[in-house]
Amino acid sequence: MHARIADFHGRALPVSIDLTDSRSFTLEAVRQMIASANDNTHNQLRVSRDGKAWLSSAAVGGVDIDGLLFRLETWAAGSGCVGPVAASDAVWVTQIYNALRDNWADPRMDYVDVY
Repeated sequence: MHARIADFHGRALPVSIDLTDSRSFTLEAVRQMIASANDNTHNQLRVSRDGKAWLSSAAVGGVDIDGLLFRLETWAAGSGCVGPVAASDAVWVTQIYNALRDNWADPRMDYVDVY
C-alpha cells in the first residue's frame, strides 16, 4: 500500500485499510494512512459497515455518518494527529491500530473518543 495515491487530476485519494483482511490491516498500513493525511485540515478516522477504514477530511464530526460502523473523534487541524510526524510516533500509531482492532468487529458505540 502506498501512502499517497493520486487520481488522474493529481489529487491525493484517501488511503483505506480493509480491516477484514489481516494482510491489509497492519501497523504499517495504519502508519501509512496517518502519514498520508494533511494536518492542515480537520480529519476523522471512519470505518464502514463492511470493514473499510479511512481518514476523512471532507466529512468530519456528525456529517455524512449513514453507513458508518463507527468513527473516532475529529482531529482538529494543526493538532498533530496526522501527517508524517504523527506517523513516526510508534505509540500513537499503536493506539490507533488498537482502537481499530478493538472496535471494528463489535463496536461498543458508533462514536469512539477513548482509545
